[in-house]
Amino acid sequence: MEIITQTPDLVICIKPVGVDSEKEMPQLLAQVLPGEFFPVHRLDMGVGGLMVFARSKQAAAKLSALIAQGQLKKEYLALVHGCPEEKTGRMEDLLWKDSRKNKVFVVKRQRAGVRPAALRYQVVRAGEESLVRVFLETGRSHQIRVQFASRGFPLVGDRKYGGAGDGETLALWSWRLGFTHPETGRSMVFTHQPPAAWPWTLFPLPETGR
Repeated sequence: MEIITQTPDLVICIKPVGVDSEKEMPQLLAQVLPGEFFPVHRLDMGVGGLMVFARSKQAAAKLSALIAQGQLKKEYLALVHGCPEEKTGRMEDLLWKDSRKNKVFVVKRQRAGVRPAALRYQVVRAGEESLVRVFLETGRSHQIRVQFASRGFPLVGDRKYGGAGDGETLALWSWRLGFTHPETGRSMVFTHQPPAAWPWTLFPLPETGR
């Protein structure tokens, strides 16, 4: 785990792949920083990258309000099998989660438990596997994974949704976070490259300043 920055109200850090974002990450933070830590968003176990944690219940409520208003901007890097025909585009679906199987499905009709999901994407490198920037508009469970897989472009490493790999390391990285600090009003933007290891060594990555 790496601490990127901290204020009295929040901490920005890197969640390692294989660590539970809601249970284990607050414990890891408490080993190196004083106080309690409250998750306001999550990353799947096999996904790593930037996360923000609140340092009080009051800060957690304000950050959660930002997320509900779509003011926490989250951008990911993903490596998918194949390549979308349109190099930039938007995906919009209705998603339903089977909690017993811990799996999400695209469905056609609104019903109990179904939630709308939307994202935008930009293909950075195209090939048999393609590097894609993903801009989340909503934050649904497994959203990026199932929306790309439902169109025939599963993530590399994501066996649950049809991708090749070990199923433990997903080719998905929380690359950029942007939001307005709920107390100071200061604009905060953070970018962090994935580790120089598979699968991120397959393509040159975007520069962090872009």
